[in-house]
Amino acid sequence: MIELTVDGTPLEAPAGQSLGAVLLQAGRTALRNSPSGTPRGLFCGIGVCQECRVIVDGVVARACVTPVSAGMQVSTGHT
Repeated sequence: MIELTVDGTPLEAPAGQSLGAVLLQAGRTALRNSPSGTPRGLFCGIGVCQECRVIVDGVVARACVTPVSAGMQVSTGHT
């Protein structure tokens, strides 16, 4: 198990698990807002739709295809 931080909250997860899976397991279904303000989250789960965009260590990433790593800092825009 590794520890990462999501919106200031520490989470534990198996190393290498997708960030999307970790967020869903933690009950985080809304990851950002669309331009109209609608909450968006995981949709396709394979990196095509880009609905699961989050900021990982200061860089935009797709949560569904990004493996977690120790010390990862994630910002979803939803707390």
